[in-house]
Amino acid sequence: MELAAARRAVLAAVRGTRAADLPCLLHWMRNTHDFDELVVSNNDVVLRNIAEDLRNRLPIEAMFASEHQAVQKIHQHPLPMIHVDAFLYDDDVVDSLCEEGKMSRSYCTECGSYKTASLEFISHSFSLMELKFLYHHVLPDLTGKGYLYSSASQLYGVEMNADFCQLQEIMITKYKFIDRIKVVHADICTQPSLLQKADVVVMNNVFEYFLDRQEQARAWEFIACNVRKRGSFLVTVPSLEESLSKLQTDIQISQWVEEVQLNYDVYMEKDVDREALEQIHLYKIL
Repeated sequence: MELAAARRAVLAAVRGTRAADLPCLLHWMRNTHDFDELVVSNNDVVLRNIAEDLRNRLPIEAMFASEHQAVQKIHQHPLPMIHVDAFLYDDDVVDSLCEEGKMSRSYCTECGSYKTASLEFISHSFSLMELKFLYHHVLPDLTGKGYLYSSASQLYGVEMNADFCQLQEIMITKYKFIDRIKVVHADICTQPSLLQKADVVVMNNVFEYFLDRQEQARAWEFIACNVRKRGSFLVTVPSLEESLSKLQTDIQISQWVEEVQLNYDVYMEKDVDREALEQIHLYKIL
């Protein structure tokens, strides 16, 4: 049944409901989880299994000591901040860890008092919600989508940290993704050919917590110079404007890309975080 016909059928069912029962029906439709199974796919189950597997292999902050720059930046933040990997720890998992005393959402501003404030959480990963929104609703119908959502011939991930490269290789092999996924242990600024050939480039909080400002500017200049395939797409979190606003670069955004407006209302599942979705931006290369 197509969307228009399905809407008519639902409206017909609602209109045919006894007036006395209509408020209860509408309340049920707004609040029920009975529809959840219709939007949870086997791919979601696989991704959740991978997240659980990774949680068992990483410290709770999901960072290695070898990530010196990122660790230092978090410690230098003016307000208390912790790294909570959004892919590994959804709200339900965070709540469970808080109940067990292994994590906290707040900190005491005056030791021993009841005066507390919310901790700032930062993640360098997409959550499952963000991944599904990205691949189902953001990217056009290209073969260059995520492994579990398409038949893409090749997917590349570029990672500077050797520890994470090793961990990713373990996961790729264990979950039999090795035929189409390749992890490149390198600085992205050494991979011009990879960027030049890409149909889609996805960049999620990639530089700010790993490079100083001068290095960030150099990296963005390199990206702008090599992501030039006309009609290809660039996905960034946060926006290009925000990422470049504090840097000294010669990048002319309007001459490089055109932003594609996204409909953030299309994501219908119960775990929606509108603020997180609005950080995702899609650009078409001119």
